[in-house]
Amino acid sequence: MQIETSKDQRIVMTLDAGGTALKFSAIQGNELLVGPRTLPWAADNLDQCLGNIVDGFESVKRLLPEEPIAISFAFPGPADYPAGIISNVGNLPAFRGGVALGPLLEEKFGIPVFINNDGDLFVYGEAIAGFLPYVNQLLEKSGNPRRYKNLFGITLGTGLGGGIVRDGELFIGDNSAAGEVWLLRNKLDSTVNAEEGASIRAVRRVYAGQCGIPLVQAPDPKVIYEIGMGTAPGNRAAAVEAFRRLAEAAGDVVAQALTLVDGLVVLGGGIAGAHPLFLAPLVAAMNAAYEGTGNGLRRLIPRALNVEDPAQLDLFLRGEAREITVPGSTRKIQYDPMQRTAVGLSRLGTSEAVAVGAYAFALRQLGPPL
Repeated sequence: MQIETSKDQRIVMTLDAGGTALKFSAIQGNELLVGPRTLPWAADNLDQCLGNIVDGFESVKRLLPEEPIAISFAFPGPADYPAGIISNVGNLPAFRGGVALGPLLEEKFGIPVFINNDGDLFVYGEAIAGFLPYVNQLLEKSGNPRRYKNLFGITLGTGLGGGIVRDGELFIGDNSAAGEVWLLRNKLDSTVNAEEGASIRAVRRVYAGQCGIPLVQAPDPKVIYEIGMGTAPGNRAAAVEAFRRLAEAAGDVVAQALTLVDGLVVLGGGIAGAHPLFLAPLVAAMNAAYEGTGNGLRRLIPRALNVEDPAQLDLFLRGEAREITVPGSTRKIQYDPMQRTAVGLSRLGTSEAVAVGAYAFALRQLGPPL
């Protein structure tokens, strides 16, 4: 049963456990009620990390007008998300051997706890209250009868996250491992995974290489973006090239995913703010042809259109609609042969989208209010 989350008055406490900080919030009716309140990670100290997580939720709870009905949040995997057990030792060495984080919080707060991947919840939030309804509303306003039901998304930041929503349902997979696009091959270097070509460290690595400087001297992507835009001193050509390569790697990831998902595409994460330097080449990479076929075989069946570009948005909304005649009849029907998808930026902001996705997931699991 679908639940109208925008009208639901139940409160859920949420957490976006991102690469640099823990961001705690509370959501009611798809709207931010409290937060975000930020606490630091303590990735190598389990007691301190768990203490920060409990303290963060307690600080949010004290500000609520009524009791929350659940905790629902994003946490880095690998994990057994349905069981609430985290076993990420790559970024979180303190969780070696598996830590029952969900059951711990259930005992502490006395309410159900749901944990998922941040990429999954980001895309779920954008499907419920962000990019997906935004695009469908634009189609409706333009008089176009086409509507989209599926959404794929990536987050570009400390890592490369991904998520899939099909017909309103978050697709998690049998091992809580669906949408793990960071493990796809890197188009630019097939010996490593895609995250090494589409993340903060990838942008810094390319910039350092182009400049001939040690990696430790490379600025963060925000500064590299400013250099590329000509608003900060530095090697502008190197900065542009760093984001071009990110676009090529990320565009290939999205194209691979769309061959299976066939939906709209939303982009989020900290690097998304640099979209003027990478979004156009990312979409171009999605629309590229296979070079070795000799017959111009396209990378994707649908044409990818950047809806942040007014001309491409107009084409997306118009399509190529025309009338055709039914054979052996005088009856005419409308036909739009242009198979297409829209690619664009988060409409909620990454952290808020994660919170809305976590909220909706909890309500979906709990069912309608009594």
